[in-house]
Parts: sequence; C-alpha cells; structure tokens
Amino acid sequence: MATRLNPYLNFDSTCREAMEFYQSVLGGELVVHTFGESMPGAGDIANQVMHASLETDAGYTIFASDSPPGAPRHEGAGMSISLSGDEPERLRRYWAGLSEGAEVVMPLQKQMWGDEFGMLTDRFGTPWMVNVAGDATQA
Repeated sequence: MATRLNPYLNFDSTCREAMEFYQSVLGGELVVHTFGESMPGAGDIANQVMHASLETDAGYTIFASDSPPGAPRHEGAGMSISLSGDEPERLRRYWAGLSEGAEVVMPLQKQMWGDEFGMLTDRFGTPWMVNVAGDATQA
C-alpha cells in the first residue's frame, strides 16, 4: 500500500452518529468497532466507538473514534477537512449534505480567485472547507 494521509476525528460519544452522517453524505463503506468488542468489561464505554473507518467511492478515507473518559478532546482545534476538485456536482452535493445542521462560516460561492469556496462547521463540530475549481464552476 502506498503512504496515505487520513484525517482521524475524535468525538465525545457521538462517533457512530457522525460517521453514519458522513457516510450518508460521502457514500462508501463504514466499519465500526466498539470498545466492548475489544475490551471485555469495558463498562460504560462498551458501546462507544474504539475505531471507525469510512472508505468512500471517491477514494477518501476518514478514521474516527470516541474519546475514552479522561482523554482530552479539543473540538476542531487547528484543523479543517478540505474537499476540493473539478467535480462540481459531487462537491456541491457534499456541501449540501454537510450543511444540514451546520454553522456556515462562509457560504459556498464564487471567490475572487475564480473558484467556488465555502467553509462550515458541521453539527458534530468538525470544520470543513469545500473548493470547486474555477473551470468546473462554468459547468
């Protein structure tokens, strides 16, 4: 396998819901493993997600987990997930899906550099940026 860079998101007991939402927007195959499956006697965190992976048809991979008790979690601190390219229909569909229940920081619209660009923080606290390449916006 070639080297890949994948975002790994952490949630406060909403990982399964978030990853199912991302799957509904981005498509693909979601695999979820709970703490209870791997740690007998996991107690209160047995049903929380120890590791989840979403492999999309577009080739994106997102990993995620719930933060176990006592583990620090800093929602969206210092990062965003960026989706960009020259497939306007796909990217606008992603934007529309991710926008449901989100805080739109900058609407997806034509920018001075010629592309459509928008920023939002989804309902799970994950920041996203979407950029539709300039030539594609003519489609």
